[in-house]
Amino acid sequence: MRATWRGLPAKRHDVGREPGLVVPAADGSPLITDHYFPRAEGDFPTLLVRSPYGRGLPWSAMYGLLFAEQGFHVVVQSCRGTGGSGGTFDLWRNEAGDGQATVSWLRGQPWFNGKLGTIGPSYLGYVQWALALDPPPELKAMVVQVGLHDPHALFHADGALHLENALAVGVGMTYQHQGMGPFLKATLRLRRRLRDVTTAQPLRGAHVSALGGEVPWLDDVMTHPDATDAYWRGASLAEPAQRLGVPTSLVTGWHDALADQTFEQYARLRQAGCDTALLVGPWTHTSALQQGWPEVFAESLAWLRAHLYADPSSLRPTTVRVHMGGEDAWRDLDDWPPAPATTSWYPTLGGHLTQQAPTDSTSLTTFRYDPADPTPSLGGPLLSGTAGSQDNGSLEVRDDVLTFTGPVLSEPVDILGPVSARLSISTDTGHADVFTRLCDVDADGRSVNICDGLGQLRTTEHEPSQVTVPMSSTAHRFAVGHRIRWQISGGAHPRYARSSGTGQSPVDATTFVPVRITLHTDSALVLPHSRGLT
Repeated sequence: MRATWRGLPAKRHDVGREPGLVVPAADGSPLITDHYFPRAEGDFPTLLVRSPYGRGLPWSAMYGLLFAEQGFHVVVQSCRGTGGSGGTFDLWRNEAGDGQATVSWLRGQPWFNGKLGTIGPSYLGYVQWALALDPPPELKAMVVQVGLHDPHALFHADGALHLENALAVGVGMTYQHQGMGPFLKATLRLRRRLRDVTTAQPLRGAHVSALGGEVPWLDDVMTHPDATDAYWRGASLAEPAQRLGVPTSLVTGWHDALADQTFEQYARLRQAGCDTALLVGPWTHTSALQQGWPEVFAESLAWLRAHLYADPSSLRPTTVRVHMGGEDAWRDLDDWPPAPATTSWYPTLGGHLTQQAPTDSTSLTTFRYDPADPTPSLGGPLLSGTAGSQDNGSLEVRDDVLTFTGPVLSEPVDILGPVSARLSISTDTGHADVFTRLCDVDADGRSVNICDGLGQLRTTEHEPSQVTVPMSSTAHRFAVGHRIRWQISGGAHPRYARSSGTGQSPVDATTFVPVRITLHTDSALVLPHSRGLT
């Protein structure tokens, strides 16, 4: 495992392992747990890793082995109903109680010295926030990597269903704890059947064949789009960050499907006065733990040693470190976002993008979105291997994709912070989705996506309506000779479930009608810049 990456620190200890320990859950169900430990005399703190994805590869090596080598007891546990643990897995509902039960068990172990840290990615981040609802006194540090705290936001955005990611979560939660073989087989089956599943009319239940059976919780999350629905009560764990005193390190990537959740929690932690660090790399949800692992491991280890060993020698001097796209360099910042100025760019005839504001609001251009041939998704914050920055050329030649491009830059333009679009739109049906994307066009005309977002419109037919669409955040340099491009379309399928054009739920829709979408001149792309724009 160590040979997979370069740059990992030398191991400090040989490692022993106690597999298959039984820890009672909050309801008494057996939680199967593996204990990794340094083979050495000494007083070592403990890391708790609770996972619904099994305890084998890669978790056993990346967390159990590598951190035990550095001088930690590591407890890797399968969540209730997964990986051989008893009971039934129920997305998000049992993690707080089972986490507390595990800490109670730790208190009875002769090797537990009373210093506890938590670590892990994705849903392994969610279980950390669940423990932080009522943090035990032993909890001295948390490391949340590409982490989840709000399940609703994972599956829905402004009423739109994150369809492709929902299906990927269904596969991961159902099969990954069974081992890499079943998981890879299920992933390939979903990939083969993805088109049939995502174009089914209705979508409800169509995933059963691709996922190899019923996944009741997946049907539930897909069919409850409203965050205020009683179904989601207690699901979001935003609250702990608003009052947390446990030092917390956050790690994400610019194309991580959970990046916005990380930025939200960072802001809450800072407002609460919590000791916090943020690392944002050039990563997707999965590549942060693959290509990015040397940086992520070093960041995590430094944080844990600082707060469990009182050894801050490896901490970086600033609160925030971000990777700057376009120049392939890291920047250390005192906070995020760094509060730069904002500049608005406006679309004009001929597909141009200008900083000169229009004098009035008039119809600029119209395009037709046809749900029978939905605008495809390309790259971005997906959970699949197609995530990240991609050449958008094949997308931008379509008739249902608008592009507006700024002038060739004579000096670099640095964008740091949240990007958004203020859209003035009218439609002929009163119902439409609008997907908006920021791209970097190089000197050869290659257009690469930086960040994006989708908003839903409910308008009076043919009357313009205004909507602001968040497009996530970025740190990116547009180099000399490059151009800024704004891309607008009626969707990104199957990343988002396609709009029916009627306002009917995307999960239950059986009638789909094309929509004419008209963009008005007072629409604007809003960029946070730190240099190069006036």
